Amino acid sequence: MSFVSVAFFIFLSVVFTVYWFLGRNLRWQNLWLLLASYVFYGWWDWRFLILILITSVSSFVSGLWLEHAQHKRAVVASNIVLNLGILGVFKYYDFFVENLQKLFLQVGYSLDVPTLRLILPVGISFYTFQSLSYTIDVYRGKLRATNDVVAFFAYIAFFPQLVAGPIERASHLLPQMLGSRTFRYDEATDGLRRMLWGFFKKMVVADNCAVAVNLIWENYAEADALTLIGGMLLFTFQIYGDFSGYSDIAIGTSKLFGINLMENFRLPYFSKNIGEFWRRWHISLMAWFRDYLYIPLGGSREGNIRTVRNVFIVFLLSGLWHGANWTFVAWGGYNACLLTVQRWLRSNQKSDLSDTPTWHSIPQIIFTFFLVAIGWVVFRSASIAEAFDYLTRLFTTLSSFSLGGLQHGKVALLYCGLMLVVEWMQRDRLCPLQLKGLAVGRYRVVRWTIYYLVLILVFFGRGEDQTFIYFQF
Repeated sequence: MSFVSVAFFIFLSVVFTVYWFLGRNLRWQNLWLLLASYVFYGWWDWRFLILILITSVSSFVSGLWLEHAQHKRAVVASNIVLNLGILGVFKYYDFFVENLQKLFLQVGYSLDVPTLRLILPVGISFYTFQSLSYTIDVYRGKLRATNDVVAFFAYIAFFPQLVAGPIERASHLLPQMLGSRTFRYDEATDGLRRMLWGFFKKMVVADNCAVAVNLIWENYAEADALTLIGGMLLFTFQIYGDFSGYSDIAIGTSKLFGINLMENFRLPYFSKNIGEFWRRWHISLMAWFRDYLYIPLGGSREGNIRTVRNVFIVFLLSGLWHGANWTFVAWGGYNACLLTVQRWLRSNQKSDLSDTPTWHSIPQIIFTFFLVAIGWVVFRSASIAEAFDYLTRLFTTLSSFSLGGLQHGKVALLYCGLMLVVEWMQRDRLCPLQLKGLAVGRYRVVRWTIYYLVLILVFFGRGEDQTFIYFQF
């Protein structure tokens, strides 16, 4: 069930009404959330529920065993192997078999290993990482195992963030499932504003960009420099509008139920360097890799060589996490290279993500944005060869640059510009539609006029309906 479907709005209205009708009966609220989440997830394919049930049961039981088991390492290792094994089979088995077959053919041997051609369950990477964080935290003693099976299953399957994050930690979301929740009007209205801005980014920005991006990529071999630059910029905004828009809708929807999710994006395209970008983009995933992989490997505590090694391991695996294609691995390697160079230049100064970007940092922001956009070309391409061809053609045709090009995506770029201007003006707020406290927001009629203008844009400026990009991960 997609967030941008009529079915979702009917579903959300029913779930919201019954949820608060149950009052403060926490167990019934959690049970209702769990059933609603399974309906939401099973809407794609009921068979997906089997996998999420396996993940939930194995992680719940492992947590209880870890409280009393003598061989804790064996328990946590078994759960990690089981869950990563399921993820590996569904997401990577065919990819590695096909590449192994190609490798053997290069040396004159034919490897007869069948592929499975399994359907990739929506969001499997997200809920797998979420369940693993619980087991690992219990093993480390950072979290007590819960014996409330309903609350735990609801934590794993919570529908707003189930299929594309944020990847929540048990230490943040599970206590909210175990604690009483009351309806707060201000929280709910804030959630609706957040949802509205998310719909704008997804339906107006991302979906309009997607149409032009598809056309440009299909014909990039004949395109001029301006069109290729346009395609690169449009996909850069498409993936941001698509993914951060999903996160906004998820966070806003959760607020309707009295539950707060972590922030997943903090104005990443206003970053001054690549390191800052990766602290602002897909925050939940990068924090997961930092805490469960980078730091256990030694982090940056064991010298420059091992730090570089750890950075490459994290980003290569992060690339592979995004999909079974060498372009994702190359994209991860590209970002690891940028971070390594940045470290050598000692320009990766830590910054508080609550710091407001300033006008004097715009040259750094533009340069960082350009580096990120090049990486997105690799991410978007079907193969490394296609990415290389696209970028080669882009740079070699700059000499014939003409403002008469770019046949697709001009309107989409206007929407992108509007989004950037609004986010820059409201860069000290988590959501640009948080108008209270501003001079323009003192009057109710002004605030509601702005909300309705955005709503009108969503209805009449939306592009062709496109599946959320991160559903495939």
